[in-house]
Amino acid sequence: MNNLQAEAIELLKRLIAIPSFSKEEDRTAELLVGYLSSKGVTAHRLQNNVWATNKYFDPAKPSVLLNSHHDTVKPNKAYTLDPFTPIEMDGKLFGLGSNDAGGCLVSLIATFLYFNETPGLAYNLVLAASAEEEISGHNGIELLLPSLPRIEWAIVGEPTKLDLAVAEKGLLVLDCVSHGKAGHAAREEGDNAIYKALKDIEWFHSYRAPKVSDLLGPVKMSVTVIDTENKAHNVVPSQCHFVVDVRVNECYTFEELLDIIRSSVSCEVTPRSLRMRSSGIALNHPIVQSGVRLGRTCYGSPTTSDKALMPFPALKTGPGDSARSHTADEYIYMAEIGEGIKGYIDLLKPLIL
Repeated sequence: MNNLQAEAIELLKRLIAIPSFSKEEDRTAELLVGYLSSKGVTAHRLQNNVWATNKYFDPAKPSVLLNSHHDTVKPNKAYTLDPFTPIEMDGKLFGLGSNDAGGCLVSLIATFLYFNETPGLAYNLVLAASAEEEISGHNGIELLLPSLPRIEWAIVGEPTKLDLAVAEKGLLVLDCVSHGKAGHAAREEGDNAIYKALKDIEWFHSYRAPKVSDLLGPVKMSVTVIDTENKAHNVVPSQCHFVVDVRVNECYTFEELLDIIRSSVSCEVTPRSLRMRSSGIALNHPIVQSGVRLGRTCYGSPTTSDKALMPFPALKTGPGDSARSHTADEYIYMAEIGEGIKGYIDLLKPLIL
């Protein structure tokens, strides 16, 4: 196990050192193909997605997907360390993508390699390092899934402190446009679209959807962007655009929530996508029960992942802490990677051996 941990940490350092923003993951994809090949694994690549099957793959058997992503967000301006220089300090490994989700990815790769040479597994193992997860892109796991063997269920590697995210809120991004009438700011002209937008923004801020989930809590709506079409200080804007990030529990369909929103605000409301719906896995599913026996806690996750795009049961779990994701000077404890490898192996052993 120590050797697996050491190799996983070294692989993570190499991943950190290569910028891999969403849609720009070609070099980390190349690294992953090369790494798996060096371990005797035949790796496949579809655009920037990398995948492989275990040595004794049997088409007659069901398959389990081990998935995490190798793209990252861009580093924020508060970084004090070079985001692309892996730095070991105080038991931590610093670097962009170390926690989200590099630690999970290298732990799943180590887990895959641990079982790869074992004949007679009850399930095939399919490893997938996906692209574009951070932007829910169409050329990530959604593109890859049709090329994979039929998947029975999946483990999705995201930082959960190894607890079991059995449900996820859906993500609905809304583009909203308030309409007014242009005019000169110095005269009593026009109908200011910003003021109209403010009334609707206040509704999004204060509205509380009545149906609250036991696992996922309430629907959460946050206005995250606002802008107008003109840049001149002396023009009353005729349009004001704002963006709302909506995290939806399983009590509402996207269509139901959109009906509520559109009947309550005056602006135009256009969803960018209806793909990232809330998802869940049954608490009595064997992989969940395996985790419960290991003392893991089940919970509902407020964040979305590639799990939302999977048409089969999927459990989100992995080393690291979601609270560190997208923060300046991102890090993961190196011990967490060893715990992640052991955690994934212990989770799978009762089911696949």
